[in-house]
Amino acid sequence: MKTISLKTSVPGPKGQKLMEERRRYVARGPFHSTPIFAARANGSTLEDVDGNKFLDFSCGIGVTNLGHCNPDIVNAVKEQADQFLHTSFNIVPYASYVEVCKLLTEHAPGNYDKKAFLVNSGAEAVENAIKIARAHTKRNAIVCFDHAYHGRTYMAMTLTSKTKPYKYGFGSLNSDVYRYAFPYEYRWPTEGDVSEECFKIFVDSVTSQISPDAVAAVILEPVQGEGGFVVTPKKFMQKLRDFCTSHGIVLIADEVQTGFGRTGKVFAMEHYGVAADLITTAKGLGGGLPIAGVVGKAEIMDAPMDGGIGGTFGGNPLSCAAALAVFKQMRGGFVLKNAEMITSVLEKTLDSYKDKFSCVGDVRGLGPMRAIELVKDRKSKEPNKELAGAITKECYQNGLIVLSAGTYGNVLRLLVPLTISKEELEEGMGVLEQAIKKLS
Repeated sequence: MKTISLKTSVPGPKGQKLMEERRRYVARGPFHSTPIFAARANGSTLEDVDGNKFLDFSCGIGVTNLGHCNPDIVNAVKEQADQFLHTSFNIVPYASYVEVCKLLTEHAPGNYDKKAFLVNSGAEAVENAIKIARAHTKRNAIVCFDHAYHGRTYMAMTLTSKTKPYKYGFGSLNSDVYRYAFPYEYRWPTEGDVSEECFKIFVDSVTSQISPDAVAAVILEPVQGEGGFVVTPKKFMQKLRDFCTSHGIVLIADEVQTGFGRTGKVFAMEHYGVAADLITTAKGLGGGLPIAGVVGKAEIMDAPMDGGIGGTFGGNPLSCAAALAVFKQMRGGFVLKNAEMITSVLEKTLDSYKDKFSCVGDVRGLGPMRAIELVKDRKSKEPNKELAGAITKECYQNGLIVLSAGTYGNVLRLLVPLTISKEELEEGMGVLEQAIKKLS
């Protein structure tokens, strides 16, 4: 039985009216990948105000990894709401905050004592990870990479690579931030060993432009999110780990988008055989509620003085209840097992696209975190941003929500719910394939 059900054109009349009001009353800055307005959502599906039912392959940008309105999460939040909504952990602490931090330390890779603390968003986690690294090392320089996305607050925005729309017009950025080449294999300019060549550039640049003993931290995403799901090669990650260890530099893994099953593991760093010193996490941690955190080596996490990090709403009781329900399902086995099914289907399907469609330049990802890079010509690899936009529109008009991404705006990224059924997954991929076939 089909899941997608369209009763009106997309957007429908109610959605169009709401969009008019949105333009009247909401600042223009927040963007929309689709012109529909949500009325309700459950599992892998989302229904708009006009009664159209969609398959959602966006998960709210990798947040609802366990599906919309996951019953365990909803029930946990309801139970907490009957007890208390807010005290501020800085004023009157509560057990659920401590338990979430405990579970983060237990699941984060690394055979060493760990501690964690909670905030509200991925950008806030990144900001605090930088503060912690600087406090620990007594150094200032921060190294990041091309194509990276780390958030929209000022340090996070500085670390983010893409200027438009994230940094354009917002004035001076933070100082002591240095950006170097990322091992983007598909677009690497030579046929050589990407990891070796990119790492050499990294070492030469850090040595000549900063000096390793002035670097507080190196931050990178195991799989770049907004950058187009570009996977950090294992060899490069391991070399980077060795370099940071040798020079007393804090290695920060930004797992805001890759965490909580998105790559088939609780944390993507589990794929690499090495551990970061600090991990930033958010999105999937709350299953739909806003919560984020930093977890890492205890001696590094304890570097800020008492009161040096924190905030009014960080680790809100409702969000902590949701996070505990997420951890429970992660430990249950089904989610990560189902991620294996998703990975298998997506790998097979996307590999076939390279044979079927000349506009598909590359398919890549880690576990169920998968992407398609679209080009105008395979030889020149010229990005095809226009086609990516047209395909996402064709998809939502036919009942499938997918997102574009990438430095050049030419990547289709798939963030399917990790609880999706094989039938739903294949139905959605059928819509995507028809869209590519029609428009390419």
